Amino acid sequence: MFVPEMKVMKRLILFLLLIITAAINLSAQVTIKGIIKDNKDKPVPGASIAIKDSYDGATADSSGRYSFKTSEKGKQLIVVSNIGYKTVEQPVSIEGAAITLDITLKQEVTELTAVVLSAGSFEASDRKRAAAVLDPIDIVTTASANGDITGALKTLPGTQQIGESEGLFVRGGTAAETKTFIDGTLVNNFFFSSVPNIAQFSRFSPFIFKGTVFSTGGYSALYGQALSSALILESIDLPEQSSANIGITVLSGSAGFQQLSKKKNSSWGINYSYTDLSLAFAVIKQRQDFSKVPVYHNLDANFRVKTSKTGMLKYYGYYSSNKLGFTTASIDSVGYLDRFAISNANHYHNLSWKENLPKRWKIMMGASYTNNHDKISSSLQDNNKSDVLFAGLEFKNFALDNRGNFFNAKTVLEKKLKGLSAFRFGAEYNYSQDKVRYKDYNGNEFPSALKEQIKSLFAEGDIYATNDIAVKAGLRMEHSSLLDQTNIAPRASVAYKLGKGSQASIAYGVFYQNPERRYLPSPNALDFMKATHYILQYQKVLNQQSLRLEAFYKKYKGLVKTGVVGFTEAAVSNAGFGDAKGVELFWRDKKTFKNFDYWISYSFLDTKRDFLNFPFAITPNFAAKHTASLVAKKFVQPWKLNLNAAYNFASGRPYYNIRLDGSQYKFTDRGTIPSYHNVSFAINYLPFIGKENAKTFAVYVLQVSNIFNIKQTYGYQYSYNGLRKQEILPTSRMFVFIGAFISFGVDRSDEVMNNAL
Repeated sequence: MFVPEMKVMKRLILFLLLIITAAINLSAQVTIKGIIKDNKDKPVPGASIAIKDSYDGATADSSGRYSFKTSEKGKQLIVVSNIGYKTVEQPVSIEGAAITLDITLKQEVTELTAVVLSAGSFEASDRKRAAAVLDPIDIVTTASANGDITGALKTLPGTQQIGESEGLFVRGGTAAETKTFIDGTLVNNFFFSSVPNIAQFSRFSPFIFKGTVFSTGGYSALYGQALSSALILESIDLPEQSSANIGITVLSGSAGFQQLSKKKNSSWGINYSYTDLSLAFAVIKQRQDFSKVPVYHNLDANFRVKTSKTGMLKYYGYYSSNKLGFTTASIDSVGYLDRFAISNANHYHNLSWKENLPKRWKIMMGASYTNNHDKISSSLQDNNKSDVLFAGLEFKNFALDNRGNFFNAKTVLEKKLKGLSAFRFGAEYNYSQDKVRYKDYNGNEFPSALKEQIKSLFAEGDIYATNDIAVKAGLRMEHSSLLDQTNIAPRASVAYKLGKGSQASIAYGVFYQNPERRYLPSPNALDFMKATHYILQYQKVLNQQSLRLEAFYKKYKGLVKTGVVGFTEAAVSNAGFGDAKGVELFWRDKKTFKNFDYWISYSFLDTKRDFLNFPFAITPNFAAKHTASLVAKKFVQPWKLNLNAAYNFASGRPYYNIRLDGSQYKFTDRGTIPSYHNVSFAINYLPFIGKENAKTFAVYVLQVSNIFNIKQTYGYQYSYNGLRKQEILPTSRMFVFIGAFISFGVDRSDEVMNNAL
């Protein structure tokens, strides 16, 4: 009995010792409590707080309050963290008394939650998908775009529905006031060469680009020589895999190949397309009588090499040749014909390199070269298509040989600062040379040449104070050898986050541009043209829905005024001026209806300018007061169909006949053209969607523009004596496109499906 009793006593004593020790420890524990808030004095629920290198800690409740006990003693570190905030380490001294510790967390500036500097620009890219507006698939599936980049951009606010001339007319600016950049360098001859009263397409396929920034005002100091707008395109990097493709349409045939190396660190590719509009013109009657139906040969090649883990070297080269010729009824001589013919050869090369350097530096370098050669001829003909010469109309018979060379190089250095903040600076060099040889009706030749160098320096900083506020400020300086003038252009924008997905922005900028080359050389000294932009924007992007409201004011100064110099119209001064103001709306919704995507845009524009031969400040004939677009896309998955429709509207634009009366320009006729309406429809059939292990993919396309055959008038042209006028109309009211695009190795059709869902 003695031994068991001893064991019980020992166990009882041990149990009592454990209770006493626990009581002593419990009484020695210290309570740490407080509130965790952000720098706006709002609670941060879910924040984690703990003593470093211990298990003691807690999580803040919905009001930001926390409380926990610890047995740790002496000097310790309290660590507080939460997603989206900077981690805080707070030293404390734990002695015996309870501790009240309130912590303030500062937001971590991250790309996922930070405000976006977007005033005046639409961006679509891999980097900022949340703010994406138009990507390559959007462009080719927009019914009214006809597969053209700028055609799709015309469905966005700020743009004009111009059908008689190529280019983007933005917020009261001419097409020449919008410039295009590929991989950072300026592109010359982005569009096919001009043809009288017929708009030309851009030369480049949307599928060679991965990113698009369309600035309707307020663009970065890295770019210049554009008074109104900048279209900034970034080419794709390495493809996902090797592939081949062919395309067959009623208008064209194409084939291409893209080879990715086994190590997936380099690639090369080549594409060729041939377009002949003979069949289309035979079926669809054209207003012009084509003696030479447009024929195009396009060839492009590329290579891309990863120079390191972060470095990329890219080359893109393009060659195009085309010819066309046609006659129209002469407005100057009833019963006779005006003949126009053009032959164009163009090649373009772009080489770019980017690399991350030590200590958060980055370098971006690029160079591009364009050579463009136009041969143009014009004459007055009789009904037998024989050239004739009439007194007073000799100017109709001429030949023009125009050769242009353009070189652009740019270097940008960027230093990443804290968070998303960055500072970048660099230099740009533009060189251009134009040689023109004009031959008159007598065979006399008049050669001329124009050379220009523009040297630029620029610097720009992005400062993110918090996730909620960011500032971009920049300065650009340019010197023109032709003008012998230097300009300095400040630019700045501020964005403030209002709530989840919503923000407000303001932007200011000064922009300069040389006078258009077609009005040079001038008998007088000229200066830069100038535009000052003021922009106010509200934007909300949330859950596949985008709302954007923008108001702007633009002040022009130093616009070119023209006069008759010899037998041509040339720039005589920079006495022109003007302004443009308006409001714009953009709404896109991919959420409300399943497999349905649509966007609505509206622009109100009030603009007047005194430039060229205008007698005084008036609304230019390329500016409509109201423009609107509705684009809808529906993917019918069971049928594997992508249905697309678009409606474009523009209120009537003004038209004028301005003639020289003695020494002054005066109106002899003026009015307003009818409003513009266009409804287009497209069907894309994607038969391989949903088929496993398919090696071949195809998209079949049917597209009809102006399906209701609405008459569209772009303006009026006048006879030489000003006594007759004639409507400027499209080449045909309706156009039908049918084609099949087949790829081997890469499922392009899935991109269309993903875009629609």
